[in-house]
This record gives sequence, structure tokens and C-alpha cells, in this order.
Amino acid sequence: MFLNKTTGKGVTTMAEQWIFKSETYDNCNCAMNCGCQFNLPSTNGYCQSAFIGHVVEGHFNETPLAGLNWAGLYKWPGEIKDGNGKRQIVIDERADEAQRSALETIISGRAGEPLSNLFSVFASTCSEFCKTLFLPIELVADLEGRTARVEIPGILKSRASPKINEFNGEPFHIAIARPSGSFEFTYAELGLGSTSVAGDMEMAFEGTWAHFCIHHFNQDGMVRERSRLTAWLGA
Repeated sequence: MFLNKTTGKGVTTMAEQWIFKSETYDNCNCAMNCGCQFNLPSTNGYCQSAFIGHVVEGHFNETPLAGLNWAGLYKWPGEIKDGNGKRQIVIDERADEAQRSALETIISGRAGEPLSNLFSVFASTCSEFCKTLFLPIELVADLEGRTARVEIPGILKSRASPKINEFNGEPFHIAIARPSGSFEFTYAELGLGSTSVAGDMEMAFEGTWAHFCIHHFNQDGMVRERSRLTAWLGA
């Protein structure tokens, strides 16, 4: 807010207007009951996670974002709530300067209301921030099929698939809905993933929690819109 020198009254400037709608795959080091989603402690007493997404709809003010890929890599020495985390952002090298700046602003958690979305909440728990990288991000993901293949040259490789039903050998279909209380998604498909990360965020986990969701945020927070992933409900 600026002070009008003539009237002495406050003048409110137009806030940033943005949309970030991403089809996202996340693999963390927890077993298939990730404490983040069930309000439980982590499987191993510490948390590591790799989010990789494709922006299907988005803009930051006048800068278009659709079609670009991104990744957010996180490590915490204990539970996320206890802080002292480490973060690195990777942005699609195809992005131009304006798009790079816009995506970095959103994924860093600096856009929107404080603690209103995943990026802002996670940023508040981190104390070390690695240099943002601009690299090719190869992402092939089928959210309904619970499969993903990711490669960021020299940095990350990841694969995901559905959990297999031990009784009949068929893919085990399980999902979770978060009608309220979530700062990340309203619905996610679940599977298992394996990820290895090199460089500043070195970490590796195999056959652990993976989820596939729509991250839909704007300047006001998470957009509670029914995801296309819930179409099978028929409602």
C-alpha cells in the first residue's frame, strides 16, 4: 500500500495474479502410508522427496507458463514440521527469462499468501536453499495409470508404477481424497517409485511412496476444484 501525497489516504496496488496448474508426480522415502497424508510420523524419522511436474495451465501476470516442466527437491534431517530442511528447484531449460523468474517465484513459495500452498509451507520449513538449476527435464507420466519416468541429466532419475496386488498379480488401485485440510491437493492416485538424485541434493530411495496429483494454486491459495482424476467416480 502506498500513501497518496494529495489525500493522505492509502492506495492499494494491484496484486500479482497467477495460476499454477501442474500434473505432478512425487516420490518420497516413506512407505506406502506417508505420514504427511495421514498425520503420522515419517517411516524413517526423516524426510526426502522429489516433486516433478508439467504445467498444463498457468500464467504469472502476463507471462504464460503452460507446457513447461519443473522439479522441487527436498531433504529434512527429521520430521518436516521440525524444520532445518534443504531445497533445490529445477526449471525447464526451455523457459525464457520471464518464465524462469515466474516459475522460481511460485515454486520458491514467494508468491501468494503465506502458508497457502505446498511451496510456501515447505519453504517455511527449510533453512538451506541451493542454487536453482535450469536443465532439460524429461517427464513421461500417466496419472491415472500411476506410472512415471523422469530424467534430469546429471541430477535425477526416477521411475514409478502401481503397487501390485499380491493375491492376483494385478495393479492395486488405491487413491486418497482430501476434501479439506490439505495445502497440496484434493485427490491423488498412489503408487510406488524409485528415485536417485546426485549433486547438492544427493539421495536415493527404492519402492517407496509415490503419488500423482493435480497441483492447482493461485494467488489466494489452493484451488479446490474437482480434479479430472476423479472422473471415475461418475458424480
